[in-house]
Amino acid sequence: MQFLSYLINGISLGSVYALIALGYTMVYGIAKMLNFAHGDVIMIGSYVVFFAFGSAGMNPVLAIVLSMVVCTVLGVTIERVAYRPLREAPSLAVLITAIGVSYLLQQVAQLAWTSNPKSFTSVVSGLKPISLFGGQLTISAETVVTIIACIVIMVVLIWFVNNTPAGHAMLAVSEDRGAAQLMGVNVNATISLTFAIGSALAAVAGALLCSSYPTLQPTTGAMPGIKAFVAAVFGGIGSIPGAFLGGILLGIIENLSKAYISTQLSDAIVFLVLVVVLIVKPTGLLGKKVNVKV
Repeated sequence: MQFLSYLINGISLGSVYALIALGYTMVYGIAKMLNFAHGDVIMIGSYVVFFAFGSAGMNPVLAIVLSMVVCTVLGVTIERVAYRPLREAPSLAVLITAIGVSYLLQQVAQLAWTSNPKSFTSVVSGLKPISLFGGQLTISAETVVTIIACIVIMVVLIWFVNNTPAGHAMLAVSEDRGAAQLMGVNVNATISLTFAIGSALAAVAGALLCSSYPTLQPTTGAMPGIKAFVAAVFGGIGSIPGAFLGGILLGIIENLSKAYISTQLSDAIVFLVLVVVLIVKPTGLLGKKVNVKV
Protein backbone atom coordinates (compact mmCIF):
# COMPACT_ATOMS: atom_id res chain seq x y z
CA MET A 1 0.00 0.00 0.00
CA GLN A 2 2.88 2.34 0.74
CA PHE A 3 4.35 1.65 -2.70
CA LEU A 4 1.00 2.56 -4.28
CA SER A 5 0.99 5.83 -2.33
CA TYR A 6 4.50 6.67 -3.56
CA LEU A 7 3.49 5.76 -7.10
CA ILE A 8 0.41 8.01 -7.08
CA ASN A 9 2.37 10.91 -5.62
CA GLY A 10 4.99 10.34 -8.30
CA ILE A 11 2.33 10.51 -11.01
CA SER A 12 1.05 13.74 -9.46
CA LEU A 13 4.53 15.30 -9.46
CA GLY A 14 5.09 13.97 -12.96
CA SER A 15 1.86 15.60 -14.10
CA VAL A 16 3.24 18.99 -13.07
CA TYR A 17 6.46 18.27 -14.93
CA ALA A 18 4.39 17.21 -17.94
CA LEU A 19 2.42 20.47 -17.95
CA ILE A 20 5.64 22.47 -17.88
CA ALA A 21 7.27 20.18 -20.46
CA LEU A 22 4.36 20.77 -22.85
CA GLY A 23 5.41 24.43 -23.01
CA TYR A 24 9.02 23.49 -23.67
CA THR A 25 8.19 20.92 -26.33
CA MET A 26 5.75 23.16 -28.22
CA VAL A 27 8.17 26.09 -28.36
CA TYR A 28 11.04 23.86 -29.45
CA GLY A 29 8.96 21.92 -31.94
CA ILE A 30 7.68 25.06 -33.65
CA ALA A 31 10.27 27.81 -33.04
CA LYS A 32 13.26 25.43 -32.71
CA MET A 33 14.50 27.19 -29.58
CA LEU A 34 14.80 26.37 -25.88
CA ASN A 35 13.00 28.89 -23.69
CA PHE A 36 14.90 28.52 -20.43
CA ALA A 37 12.89 31.43 -18.97
CA HIS A 38 9.85 29.12 -18.94
CA GLY A 39 10.46 28.05 -15.33
CA ASP A 40 10.47 31.67 -14.21
CA VAL A 41 7.16 32.33 -15.95
CA ILE A 42 5.84 29.58 -13.66
CA MET A 43 7.16 31.51 -10.67
CA ILE A 44 5.50 34.75 -11.80
CA GLY A 45 2.22 32.94 -12.30
CA SER A 46 2.46 31.41 -8.84
CA TYR A 47 2.94 34.85 -7.28
CA VAL A 48 -0.14 36.13 -9.12
CA VAL A 49 -2.22 33.26 -7.69
CA PHE A 50 -0.65 33.82 -4.25
CA PHE A 51 -1.70 37.46 -4.10
CA ALA A 52 -5.03 37.07 -5.90
CA PHE A 53 -6.25 34.01 -4.00
CA GLY A 54 -4.19 33.86 -0.83
CA SER A 55 -4.10 37.59 -0.02
CA ALA A 56 -7.05 39.19 -1.84
CA GLY A 57 -9.43 36.25 -1.33
CA MET A 58 -10.35 35.91 -5.01
CA ASN A 59 -12.08 32.74 -6.17
CA PRO A 60 -9.33 30.15 -6.89
CA VAL A 61 -10.54 29.51 -10.45
CA LEU A 62 -10.59 33.24 -11.22
CA ALA A 63 -7.15 33.60 -9.61
CA ILE A 64 -5.76 30.90 -11.91
CA VAL A 65 -7.43 32.51 -14.94
CA LEU A 66 -5.88 35.86 -13.97
CA SER A 67 -2.52 34.14 -13.62
CA MET A 68 -2.93 32.58 -17.06
CA VAL A 69 -3.67 36.00 -18.56
CA VAL A 70 -0.63 37.59 -16.88
CA CYS A 71 1.67 34.73 -17.91
CA THR A 72 0.32 34.77 -21.46
CA VAL A 73 1.07 38.48 -21.79
CA LEU A 74 4.49 37.94 -20.21
CA GLY A 75 5.33 35.02 -22.51
CA VAL A 76 4.28 36.87 -25.67
CA THR A 77 6.22 39.96 -24.54
CA ILE A 78 9.37 37.90 -23.92
CA GLU A 79 9.06 36.34 -27.37
CA ARG A 80 8.50 39.71 -29.05
CA VAL A 81 11.23 41.64 -27.24
CA ALA A 82 13.95 39.06 -26.55
CA TYR A 83 13.57 36.24 -29.07
CA ARG A 84 12.01 37.59 -32.27
CA PRO A 85 14.94 39.91 -33.08
CA LEU A 86 17.17 36.82 -32.88
CA ARG A 87 15.00 34.68 -35.17
CA GLU A 88 17.81 34.29 -37.71
CA ALA A 89 20.66 34.44 -35.19
CA PRO A 90 22.79 31.40 -34.21
CA SER A 91 21.14 29.09 -31.69
CA LEU A 92 23.83 29.89 -29.12
CA ALA A 93 22.82 33.56 -29.09
CA VAL A 94 19.18 32.61 -28.47
CA LEU A 95 20.20 30.20 -25.70
CA ILE A 96 22.28 32.86 -23.92
CA THR A 97 19.41 35.33 -24.25
CA ALA A 98 16.99 32.81 -22.73
CA ILE A 99 19.27 32.31 -19.74
CA GLY A 100 19.57 36.10 -19.38
CA VAL A 101 15.79 36.53 -19.42
CA SER A 102 15.51 33.81 -16.78
CA TYR A 103 17.88 35.57 -14.40
CA LEU A 104 16.21 38.91 -15.13
CA LEU A 105 12.81 37.58 -14.05
CA GLN A 106 14.31 36.06 -10.89
CA GLN A 107 16.02 39.32 -9.95
CA VAL A 108 12.89 41.36 -10.60
CA ALA A 109 10.91 38.96 -8.40
CA GLN A 110 13.48 39.25 -5.60
CA LEU A 111 13.30 43.04 -5.74
CA ALA A 112 9.51 43.09 -5.90
CA TRP A 113 8.65 40.44 -3.32
CA THR A 114 11.91 39.83 -1.42
CA SER A 115 13.55 36.41 -1.32
CA ASN A 116 11.77 35.28 1.85
CA PRO A 117 9.72 32.13 1.14
CA LYS A 118 5.97 32.62 1.29
CA SER A 119 3.47 30.04 2.43
CA PHE A 120 1.22 29.20 -0.51
CA THR A 121 -2.46 28.39 0.10
CA SER A 122 -3.64 25.42 -1.93
CA VAL A 123 -6.10 26.36 -4.68
CA VAL A 124 -8.05 23.15 -3.95
CA SER A 125 -8.09 23.53 -0.17
CA GLY A 126 -11.88 23.33 -0.22
CA LEU A 127 -11.85 19.78 -1.58
CA LYS A 128 -11.56 16.71 0.63
CA PRO A 129 -8.98 13.94 0.15
CA ILE A 130 -10.08 10.56 -1.16
CA SER A 131 -9.77 7.50 1.09
CA LEU A 132 -9.41 4.03 -0.43
CA PHE A 133 -9.15 0.50 0.94
CA GLY A 134 -10.86 1.37 4.19
CA GLY A 135 -8.69 4.38 4.87
CA GLN A 136 -5.39 2.57 4.27
CA LEU A 137 -4.66 4.80 1.27
CA THR A 138 -5.41 8.52 1.26
CA ILE A 139 -5.06 10.56 -1.92
CA SER A 140 -4.94 14.33 -1.47
CA ALA A 141 -7.21 16.61 -3.47
CA GLU A 142 -4.13 18.29 -4.93
CA THR A 143 -2.96 14.95 -6.34
CA VAL A 144 -6.33 14.13 -7.92
CA VAL A 145 -6.82 17.59 -9.44
CA THR A 146 -3.24 17.71 -10.78
CA ILE A 147 -3.49 14.35 -12.54
CA ILE A 148 -6.92 15.08 -14.03
CA ALA A 149 -5.89 18.58 -15.15
CA CYS A 150 -2.78 17.24 -16.87
CA ILE A 151 -4.70 14.55 -18.79
CA VAL A 152 -7.46 16.95 -19.87
CA ILE A 153 -4.99 19.63 -20.99
CA MET A 154 -2.93 17.15 -22.99
CA VAL A 155 -6.02 15.77 -24.77
CA VAL A 156 -7.31 19.29 -25.56
CA LEU A 157 -3.87 20.35 -26.79
CA ILE A 158 -3.56 17.36 -29.13
CA TRP A 159 -7.07 18.04 -30.46
CA PHE A 160 -6.23 21.73 -30.95
CA VAL A 161 -3.04 21.03 -32.89
CA ASN A 162 -4.63 18.40 -35.13
CA ASN A 163 -8.08 19.92 -35.75
CA THR A 164 -7.86 23.71 -35.89
CA PRO A 165 -6.41 26.12 -38.48
CA ALA A 166 -4.05 27.57 -35.87
CA GLY A 167 -2.90 24.06 -34.97
CA HIS A 168 -2.33 23.21 -38.62
CA ALA A 169 -0.28 26.40 -38.94
CA MET A 170 1.83 25.26 -36.00
CA LEU A 171 2.42 21.89 -37.66
CA ALA A 172 3.37 23.61 -40.91
CA VAL A 173 5.84 25.96 -39.21
CA SER A 174 7.36 23.06 -37.27
CA GLU A 175 7.92 21.14 -40.52
CA ASP A 176 9.36 23.95 -42.66
CA ARG A 177 9.15 27.59 -41.59
CA GLY A 178 10.12 28.95 -45.00
CA ALA A 179 7.64 26.81 -46.94
CA ALA A 180 4.88 27.64 -44.45
CA GLN A 181 5.51 31.36 -44.94
CA LEU A 182 5.36 30.95 -48.72
CA MET A 183 1.99 29.22 -48.29
CA GLY A 184 0.60 32.24 -46.45
CA VAL A 185 1.14 31.17 -42.83
CA ASN A 186 1.95 34.07 -40.51
CA VAL A 187 5.05 32.61 -38.86
CA ASN A 188 5.47 35.37 -36.27
CA ALA A 189 1.84 35.12 -35.15
CA THR A 190 2.07 31.33 -34.98
CA ILE A 191 5.18 31.40 -32.81
CA SER A 192 3.63 34.08 -30.57
CA LEU A 193 0.54 31.87 -30.16
CA THR A 194 2.81 28.98 -29.19
CA PHE A 195 4.47 31.09 -26.51
CA ALA A 196 1.04 32.23 -25.31
CA ILE A 197 -0.23 28.66 -24.92
CA GLY A 198 2.97 27.48 -23.23
CA SER A 199 2.94 30.41 -20.79
CA ALA A 200 -0.72 29.85 -19.93
CA LEU A 201 0.06 26.20 -19.16
CA ALA A 202 2.98 27.40 -17.01
CA ALA A 203 0.52 29.41 -14.89
CA VAL A 204 -1.63 26.31 -14.30
CA ALA A 205 1.44 24.23 -13.52
CA GLY A 206 2.70 26.85 -11.04
CA ALA A 207 -0.61 26.91 -9.15
CA LEU A 208 -0.73 23.11 -8.93
CA LEU A 209 2.95 22.79 -8.03
CA CYS A 210 2.74 25.30 -5.18
CA SER A 211 -0.51 23.75 -3.97
CA SER A 212 1.26 20.42 -3.50
CA TYR A 213 4.55 21.93 -2.27
CA PRO A 214 3.38 25.14 -0.55
CA THR A 215 6.56 27.22 -0.52
CA LEU A 216 6.90 30.13 -2.93
CA GLN A 217 10.04 32.16 -3.59
CA PRO A 218 11.74 33.80 -6.63
CA THR A 219 13.64 30.59 -7.45
CA THR A 220 10.58 28.33 -7.20
CA GLY A 221 10.40 27.68 -10.94
CA ALA A 222 14.11 27.07 -11.54
CA MET A 223 14.51 23.37 -10.67
CA PRO A 224 11.02 22.28 -11.85
CA GLY A 225 11.77 24.09 -15.11
CA ILE A 226 15.03 22.19 -15.57
CA LYS A 227 13.38 18.87 -14.70
CA ALA A 228 10.52 19.59 -17.08
CA PHE A 229 13.06 20.23 -19.83
CA VAL A 230 14.62 16.88 -18.95
CA ALA A 231 11.13 15.33 -19.17
CA ALA A 232 10.60 16.87 -22.61
CA VAL A 233 13.93 15.46 -23.85
CA PHE A 234 13.22 12.15 -22.11
CA GLY A 235 9.89 11.71 -23.89
CA GLY A 236 11.08 13.16 -27.21
CA ILE A 237 11.21 16.93 -27.45
CA GLY A 238 8.75 18.25 -30.01
CA SER A 239 6.20 15.54 -29.20
CA ILE A 240 3.17 16.41 -27.04
CA PRO A 241 2.50 12.79 -25.97
CA GLY A 242 6.26 12.46 -25.41
CA ALA A 243 6.27 15.43 -23.03
CA PHE A 244 3.36 13.88 -21.13
CA LEU A 245 5.00 10.45 -20.93
CA GLY A 246 8.39 11.90 -20.02
CA GLY A 247 6.92 14.03 -17.25
CA ILE A 248 4.97 11.16 -15.70
CA LEU A 249 7.94 8.78 -15.80
CA LEU A 250 10.27 11.43 -14.41
CA GLY A 251 7.93 12.12 -11.47
CA ILE A 252 7.60 8.41 -10.70
CA ILE A 253 11.37 7.84 -10.87
CA GLU A 254 12.07 10.84 -8.64
CA ASN A 255 9.48 9.91 -6.03
CA LEU A 256 10.45 6.23 -5.86
CA SER A 257 14.13 7.20 -5.68
CA LYS A 258 13.41 9.44 -2.70
CA ALA A 259 11.41 6.70 -0.99
CA TYR A 260 13.64 3.69 -1.58
CA ILE A 261 17.14 4.90 -2.39
CA SER A 262 18.09 8.38 -1.18
CA THR A 263 16.49 11.80 -0.96
CA GLN A 264 19.85 13.44 -1.65
CA LEU A 265 20.52 11.27 -4.72
CA SER A 266 17.05 11.44 -6.29
CA ASP A 267 17.92 14.31 -8.64
CA ALA A 268 21.14 12.58 -9.70
CA ILE A 269 19.20 9.39 -10.42
CA VAL A 270 16.73 11.32 -12.58
CA PHE A 271 19.50 12.80 -14.72
CA LEU A 272 21.31 9.45 -14.87
CA VAL A 273 18.18 7.80 -16.27
CA LEU A 274 17.99 10.55 -18.88
CA VAL A 275 21.60 9.90 -19.94
CA VAL A 276 20.92 6.15 -20.24
CA VAL A 277 17.76 6.72 -22.30
CA LEU A 278 19.52 9.12 -24.66
CA ILE A 279 22.39 6.67 -25.14
CA VAL A 280 19.93 3.92 -26.08
CA LYS A 281 17.48 6.16 -27.98
CA PRO A 282 18.92 9.63 -28.72
CA THR A 283 15.59 11.03 -29.93
CA GLY A 284 13.81 10.19 -26.65
CA LEU A 285 11.06 7.67 -26.03
CA LEU A 286 8.56 9.01 -28.59
CA GLY A 287 10.82 11.30 -30.60
CA LYS A 288 11.33 10.81 -34.33
CA LYS A 289 14.62 10.92 -36.16
CA VAL A 290 14.82 13.94 -38.44
CA ASN A 291 17.07 13.93 -41.48
CA VAL A 292 18.74 17.30 -42.01
CA LYS A 293 19.97 18.30 -45.45
CA VAL A 294 23.39 19.90 -45.56
